[in-house]
Amino acid sequence: MSQTDYNFQVKDCFLGAQMLFVAFGALVLVPLLTGLDPNVALFTAGIGTLVFQIITKGRIPIFLASSFAFIAPIIYGVQTWGIPGTMCGLAAAGVVYILLSFLVRIQGGDVIKKVLPPVVTGPVIMVIGLILAPVAVYMTMGKTGDGAVVLFSQTKAMIVGLSALGTTILVSILGRGLFKLIPILCGIAVGYILSLFFGFVDFILILIINSISSLSMIGS
Repeated sequence: MSQTDYNFQVKDCFLGAQMLFVAFGALVLVPLLTGLDPNVALFTAGIGTLVFQIITKGRIPIFLASSFAFIAPIIYGVQTWGIPGTMCGLAAAGVVYILLSFLVRIQGGDVIKKVLPPVVTGPVIMVIGLILAPVAVYMTMGKTGDGAVVLFSQTKAMIVGLSALGTTILVSILGRGLFKLIPILCGIAVGYILSLFFGFVDFILILIINSISSLSMIGS
């Protein structure tokens, strides 16, 4: 069997589901933080994911979403040149990614590691996390991402948020077998169950939103 052969395993479904939940949250959050349209982000992410799966022949259980690395430039671009100019910049960044993919295909992955070694990429990832830390804190306190509006009781929201975080950490450290691979999915499950218990999930509102979305699609 060659190294490029792929055999589907059941655990890949859980890995893909975990990536879907994580990436979907990022996919919606980035447009909300930057002032772009979440619907456009959802559509383009879906198309990109389908193209990616076709090219890789389904070997990698992944869902493509928004990149937190572009949050600061997007916010500055929207404020300075508006959304049309910012979208042009994002399109140009996509072209650069495509050119880099051809370079990696020809020269191999080591060419990227020479230009962007861990000593460079590591601090960038840390900075992105630190920039987003206030958003996580506000949401854990039951507020919107910018802290402007209170959505839920702070005590209950913190119980949900910290329980999900604690579950993710404990499963990541103490988990065995399949659970070791899906700590984030376990944290999401615990957080959702607690949200149901505290009444944070409004099924009527979800049905209304789905109905409006369906009518909009039919009308378009």
